Amino acid sequence: MSKFSRRDFLKTTASAAAAGTLGAGSAMWSENALAQSKWAPEKGATLRVLRWKRFVQGDEDQWLANTKKFTEKTGIPVRVDSEGWEDVRPKAAVAANVGSGPDIIISTFEDAHQYPDKLADVTDVCNYLGGKYGGWYDVCKDYCMEKGKWIAVPMGCAGNAIVHRIGAMKEAGFSEFPKDLAGFLKLAQAYKAKGIPPGFALGNATGDGNVWCHWLVWSHGGKMVDTKGNVVIASPETEAALNYGKQLYETFIQGTLSWLDPNNNKAFLDGQIGMTANGISIYYAAKNSPDAKIKAMAEDIGHANFPVGPIGRTTELNLFFPMMLFKYSKYPNAAKAYLAFMMEKEQYEPWQAASIGYVSHPLKAYEQSPLWKSEPKNLPYSNSMKIMLPNGYSGPMGYASAATMADFIMVNMVAEAVSGSKTPKEAMERAKARAERYYKV
Repeated sequence: MSKFSRRDFLKTTASAAAAGTLGAGSAMWSENALAQSKWAPEKGATLRVLRWKRFVQGDEDQWLANTKKFTEKTGIPVRVDSEGWEDVRPKAAVAANVGSGPDIIISTFEDAHQYPDKLADVTDVCNYLGGKYGGWYDVCKDYCMEKGKWIAVPMGCAGNAIVHRIGAMKEAGFSEFPKDLAGFLKLAQAYKAKGIPPGFALGNATGDGNVWCHWLVWSHGGKMVDTKGNVVIASPETEAALNYGKQLYETFIQGTLSWLDPNNNKAFLDGQIGMTANGISIYYAAKNSPDAKIKAMAEDIGHANFPVGPIGRTTELNLFFPMMLFKYSKYPNAAKAYLAFMMEKEQYEPWQAASIGYVSHPLKAYEQSPLWKSEPKNLPYSNSMKIMLPNGYSGPMGYASAATMADFIMVNMVAEAVSGSKTPKEAMERAKARAERYYKV
């Protein structure tokens, strides 16, 4: 848990207050930085924010520094609590149901569509930010808009790419990372032969499991639902994906069926695996490790976007982060000011840089951030929001798509089929029956 307390606030703001430069209407309260004319905070406002626990230290450190900066400029104390991804989602659902909890919850995927009537309309914030920073990527609207209004502010996504060992790839005869499925399988087999097999999460991993399992099925033309929301997962295309996945699974290190999001990070940094699907957090950890052996590994780490399958185009999913303001908040204007402030260039770019792009931007103007040109290894993560599909693809986003994702139906289907606990047909039929419970509600 991270808390910016009232005591911290008093320490950091005492001198500014004494100088008469703190608070609404002051010189520090600039219209450009805080959109003062739109969101004048309520008198006596305090805020609570719940977000997911950082995977790279720079993310949390800079987020808290930016929060402290907001408090210094506005006099509004902000408490930030951090929980694991798997814990934020149920806590958000409870807060929505009981009408009490943090003012702002930063959750995952389309959680906002599970209780849209409990969320404040943040169209004004999103229009302000979109107008100033080149507009939002289309996928943001899928996740954060309902009935023509914004019900959450997009924070971005944890861009996911293939993380791999460059030296072993070249020794296997590849001058660059393969862009097709045949080459991808061949490389996976080569890593296994080298004693550093691939490892892809097949447990109920909110980020890594969902990301690569959806890519696997989508890359072959399979999908959970069609454009009208009919469940179509049991298809020849899905079966082809699962049969390919079985070949890929044969190269995996043992134990991936129980892996959650942290497991592949640890296995890669321990030298147990040579390829996985992950954010830039593995590279960040290697670069900043006090262990000389792990630090040296950073030079050998490569990043690549997922290969393109028979469908002929990119079919990537990334872990999306909606920032939700709940209607029960007593201080909605203060909360909106905070959300806008954290997405402004003065805060957003330093935050992205501190985590070397662990969260990819949702606003198009940030394509020009110096971060993406500062190091070639960052580049595969720079287009994560631009190329990703929403997890409800290709149907409508809403309660059904959110619940299907929360129930890990796609991940469980892939795990069952590739491990051999069920045939591909059995796994597809089970997934179909489970998904229909939600799409027929």
